[in-house]
Amino acid sequence: MKISADWLNTPASIAVMQMLERARKQAYFVGGCVRNALLDQPVNDLDIATNAPPQEVLKIARDAGFKAIPTGLEHGTITVIHGNTAFEITTYRRDVETDGRRAVVAFADTITEDAQRRDFTMNALYADARGQVFDPLGGLPDLLAQRVRFIGDATQRIAEDHLRILRFFRFYAWYGDPKNGLDAEGLAACASGAPGVAALSKERIGAEMRKLLSARDPAPATAAMAQSGVLLHVLPGADTRALPVLVHLEQQHNFPVHWLRRLLVLGGEDVQKNLRLSNSEAKTLDASRRIMEAGIPPAKAGYLFGQEPAQNAALAMAALLSNDISLQDIAEIKRGARAEFPVSARDLMPEFTGKKLGDRLKELQKEWFNSGLTAGKDKLLD
Repeated sequence: MKISADWLNTPASIAVMQMLERARKQAYFVGGCVRNALLDQPVNDLDIATNAPPQEVLKIARDAGFKAIPTGLEHGTITVIHGNTAFEITTYRRDVETDGRRAVVAFADTITEDAQRRDFTMNALYADARGQVFDPLGGLPDLLAQRVRFIGDATQRIAEDHLRILRFFRFYAWYGDPKNGLDAEGLAACASGAPGVAALSKERIGAEMRKLLSARDPAPATAAMAQSGVLLHVLPGADTRALPVLVHLEQQHNFPVHWLRRLLVLGGEDVQKNLRLSNSEAKTLDASRRIMEAGIPPAKAGYLFGQEPAQNAALAMAALLSNDISLQDIAEIKRGARAEFPVSARDLMPEFTGKKLGDRLKELQKEWFNSGLTAGKDKLLD
């Protein structure tokens, strides 16, 4: 089987592969770029596997005039940049020692050895410069069947790196077939290894949850996380029951995917800490919660908090109540987000100054809210 993709035939890809081949080194694109090319999905990262040691890759690239950065020398990774494209070139590896968070690696000689240390069969696919696919572990049938399956013994793969538990559910959300369910052996291994998630950094957990909740429909994966006990270790107190309703509403009314909106209906304890949300993300999430808890009307919510938090709150509330979303409410949110309070402090001066001025502005704004943001300046000042 061969792949045909735009990124494979760019001048940058051709030049970097030729650089290694002219040095008589093996070079294969590997992992996500091959997987997604076979699925005709977008490719973001270009990874290359080679039998050349990292120091040699560094020398070959620099001798060829390319910018080469030793981004992960101890793990065999060199970043080579051609034009505006970055290539992660990694020497074939095998694990020597693992502790569930990090691995000590040794360099290997073949793609089969390199493939055996990867997580899922669908990620152990390689392609040469001409697009010819190499499948040393039989991952292609799994990919085409949308089956997320660990390489070798699932329990051992998880013991090597507990992050693979979260990756298992994330990959199922993106590439799995919900009609067939999750791989039973993999799911059992994830349930058994769930306490190991506690050893992972909150940053790594948060990054995986962002990706999982950005899938078209993450509801089956998150439900499986809850049933297996994994979600309890990721986000205590989270409840997945409203998520499929939210996804249905999003798809029915063509709302773009928004992972924070999905997180909003999941809930959970100390979300900002457990998922390492940025201040901006936490602010958006908190605004939506305030709207829901206070029952703020749509137009007012759009004005006070902006379109995104208000719209997320409306959709989340509908999902939690198992109701359809009101398109009129969405229109009101958009109107409120564009609205401008028609009275300024200058309009009240010099009759009002100091604290009285502030109090009067608040009174008029309250009247404006009560009018549904429709009262004009003349009416408010009358």
